Amino acid sequence: MWDFIFFFLTNALFGMAGSRHRGGRPVRRNFIPKIPSRTAFPMRKFPWVPPLGLRMGSGGCGRWEEEKKEDGVKWMQLEHRGPYFVPPYEPLPEDVQFYYDGKPLKLSLATEEIATFYAKMLDHEYTTKEIFQNNFFHDWRKEMTSEEQELIKDLDKCDFREIHKYFVEKNEARKALPKEEKQKLKEEADKIQEEYGYCILDGHREKIGNFKTEPPGLFRGRGEHPKMGMLKKRIMPEDVVINCSRDSKIPEPPEGHRWKEVRFDNTVTWLASWTENIQNTLKYIMLNPSSKLKGEKDWQKYEVARRLKDVVHEIRAQYRKDWKSKEIKKRQRAVALYFIDKLALRAGNEKEEGETADTVGCCSLRVEHIQLHPQLDGQEHVVEFDFLGKDSIRYYNKVSVERPVFKNLQLFMKNKDPTDDLFDQLTTHFLNKHLQDLMDGLTAKVFRTYNASITLQEQLKALTNPEDNVAGKLLSYNRANRAVAILCNHQRSIPKTFAKSMQFLQEKIDAKKKQVEEAQEEVKKAEDEFEDTKDAKAEVNVERKKKLLKRLEEQLARLNVQATDKEENKQIALGTSKLNYLDPRISVAWDTFCYPRLLQAPSSLALDTCRDAVERTLLGNWSPLVSCGLHRCKKFGIPIEKIYNKTQREKFAWAIDMAGEDFEF
Repeated sequence: MWDFIFFFLTNALFGMAGSRHRGGRPVRRNFIPKIPSRTAFPMRKFPWVPPLGLRMGSGGCGRWEEEKKEDGVKWMQLEHRGPYFVPPYEPLPEDVQFYYDGKPLKLSLATEEIATFYAKMLDHEYTTKEIFQNNFFHDWRKEMTSEEQELIKDLDKCDFREIHKYFVEKNEARKALPKEEKQKLKEEADKIQEEYGYCILDGHREKIGNFKTEPPGLFRGRGEHPKMGMLKKRIMPEDVVINCSRDSKIPEPPEGHRWKEVRFDNTVTWLASWTENIQNTLKYIMLNPSSKLKGEKDWQKYEVARRLKDVVHEIRAQYRKDWKSKEIKKRQRAVALYFIDKLALRAGNEKEEGETADTVGCCSLRVEHIQLHPQLDGQEHVVEFDFLGKDSIRYYNKVSVERPVFKNLQLFMKNKDPTDDLFDQLTTHFLNKHLQDLMDGLTAKVFRTYNASITLQEQLKALTNPEDNVAGKLLSYNRANRAVAILCNHQRSIPKTFAKSMQFLQEKIDAKKKQVEEAQEEVKKAEDEFEDTKDAKAEVNVERKKKLLKRLEEQLARLNVQATDKEENKQIALGTSKLNYLDPRISVAWDTFCYPRLLQAPSSLALDTCRDAVERTLLGNWSPLVSCGLHRCKKFGIPIEKIYNKTQREKFAWAIDMAGEDFEF
């Protein structure tokens, strides 16, 4: 009976409040709904079970389970305005000059523009790196006029400081603009967003992700990328391929230009594409992560990883068996799969020699990338990895492996030179084919996603203390996320502002400690006064001072947690795994709100439970029920805003819509 009443009331009362999307975007449920009359609730003589999509915390999928199209077809109608191109270069003022060998030199427009790219980065560590300087100077000289090439031959004689100063001052002036001017700029940006930032997809207005072409500049790359400093050229309409539906209005290119090509391919989800000149890779304009197509793709990705859970034990048993295979190819495949499973290594793709940086994955490891230690640091069978992974990020790890793996590695390295392939009989194609045979849709990335998500779930269970305050629980969450980031080798360089921000935070902690000490003295004085007078006012004063002290102590605790979290995360990139490898439903189930909350109640009523509130509501007293949307009872009651920012909440709208508090990856 109670289940019926509870679901009946909550679905009727909060049907609109519980509608989790408007226009494809998640909405906060902090409004007061219109309360219908009791006649709007026809009583039934049988228990009513609400539809799956309406049950709170049931995992209802809403728009994510709409009618599917035939295989391969992504859309039937696609119309958009095309990309927004970066405005033309504005020349420097006459009084801002470039100097060569101590003398002012007027540069041609194209040469000057590229000089500004370097000047803007003078205070960045990139411009101190030799490879960056060499690549920049080489590409810059190619764009110079013949006269400039004859004159400018040494980067050390180039003086960009005046140009750098100009852009610093320009940036500061923009920050100091009055509120009215900033509002005008915002309105201009909103106008561009409104015109170019949306498309019509199957009759629905969907937000586009990156509707602007990338501006020209200098390539940075990650880690020690060998192409850092090279010139990223301006994207022109003649470089761009447009994709739309045949019956739509084809976007018009800027005046005087034409598109490279117009396609009508409804088996892909990109709206425009071009090839960038640094690594000759395709760049795309795609739908916003909050769009239905993107959400479905994300959802399916994590569902494939969840399916791995059902067969992973069989797969592990199989590769352990293959460690003893008579075929060396099978042994190499089994050891590589062990590394992909246990260390979340990428498979590694074959590439032409010299095409990109000397980055490797599991299948392309060379003998020089590992060292074997029978014993090291009190552990047996230790493998020491040291190589450049994706984006030229160094992967360094010392890990104790199972004895058969260690023995096999010794065999694979026997009689080989340091530059020889460790897995010389293994290719990514051969490995991926084997993975497909093990499970439909299985790839090395699926293993990475599975292990990342399962690690987060296990770490959250182990680290979260229900008695902690919000700050303490968030610290536990970030520590769980950090364990995943370390597993996936998601590193970052220490931010330039880290020391300054830590110093500022420490000053706040010191000031708060002083306030706590002063409050402790005030409490003691108030207690002494009360002991002397036994006065009612003095007693009230004691309670007030104690409350202030408690509040200050809580604030100090939060600051200390914040400092700990900041220090532990200074070299770890938590965002990469959070956005790409962790099933968001784990986080949603751990932290979000769940059921209608009671915000106020008549003083004559003691509404201790939801059931009590439901009973009183059915009796006609509506005043206690003021919906803030959802109650904090999915596990630990941390607001979702503490985990995901607005953009991330839009991206993971499907997860917020689906995940119940009992969700298990």
